[in-house]
Amino acid sequence: MPHESYKKWAERLDVLPNGYPPTEDGAELRLLEYLSTPEEAALAAELRLTLETPQQIAERLGGDAKVLKKMLKTMLRKGLINAGRAEGGFGYGLLPFVVGIYEMQIGRIDAELAQLFEDYYQRAYSRVLAVEPAVHRVIPVNQTVKVDMAVHPFESATGIVDSANAWGVMDCICRKQKKLIGDPCSHPIEDTCMIFSQRSGAFDGNEIVRALTQEEAHATLKRAADAGLVHSVSNTQEGLHYVCNCCTCSCGVLRGMAEMGIANVVARSDFINQVDADLCQGCETCVDYCQFDALTMGEEFVIEVSGMRCVGCGVCVPACPDEALVLVRRPEDELRPVPQRASDWMRDRAAARGLDLREVL
Repeated sequence: MPHESYKKWAERLDVLPNGYPPTEDGAELRLLEYLSTPEEAALAAELRLTLETPQQIAERLGGDAKVLKKMLKTMLRKGLINAGRAEGGFGYGLLPFVVGIYEMQIGRIDAELAQLFEDYYQRAYSRVLAVEPAVHRVIPVNQTVKVDMAVHPFESATGIVDSANAWGVMDCICRKQKKLIGDPCSHPIEDTCMIFSQRSGAFDGNEIVRALTQEEAHATLKRAADAGLVHSVSNTQEGLHYVCNCCTCSCGVLRGMAEMGIANVVARSDFINQVDADLCQGCETCVDYCQFDALTMGEEFVIEVSGMRCVGCGVCVPACPDEALVLVRRPEDELRPVPQRASDWMRDRAAARGLDLREVL
């Protein structure tokens, strides 16, 4: 039976806006038990979202700051907590399970961890994915959008790449997890998930993230799109530091749409596909690329677009041999507001779940 500290940590994670709901059989506890020691779990359960130095944590909780610092550094290497500049020095704090702890396990995931995650995913994760605002937001590559249309950087994967000063890529933990449990998909695993920083050289020497040049980052986006992958980011306008190149067959978020029928699992982009009936030859190549069943053959062998199903990813656009597809901006009354900052997303998500963020700040 998992130590009591794992239950406290799980409860702490569930009062974060992202959520970490409990299961009847304790699947969420077995997952945390695999990732950490009881002592690490007990410390994680006492951390806050606001980063604190080891000295500040010691003053609040008691204990020796040097001992705490050593444990916190170990937990950070394991991908269990957050860290960064804080008032008074280098600080540590709570990290959500998704997006956060789970994604940081790309360097240590094995068949056992993959199955533990799958057990938890199947039992509880629909309760995370069904809450709005959504965890992820779909964005297109700028080249798939109508050429005379203004596109903000946060609306385009290309714009996010161009706004960064450092670029990196790592393997996709979602597709790796599905492969480890014996249910692989045909999409690539290696070098597909992208991460960015405003600090030049941020990924140099990183053991998990392979540093890229800006040109290589653009090439990675294109390679992902050519493979039929959908670009998604955190559901905010500012602070975008990663692009997940996802698929509905393996992605922990998009699987919710494919397997659980959760329509609002991901926030769609502000664009929608448009078909030029004069150019469309009815070859249905685009249908094979669409992961959301948004494209069907209509009358007179012209592709039709479902406004309800199209998420505006643009993956099908470059696949059309006749250049009959293009993304256009949705009508004003169909646009959904995107939270400005992560703090706005957390506030809105906490309100939707009836949480008081003061408990964890």
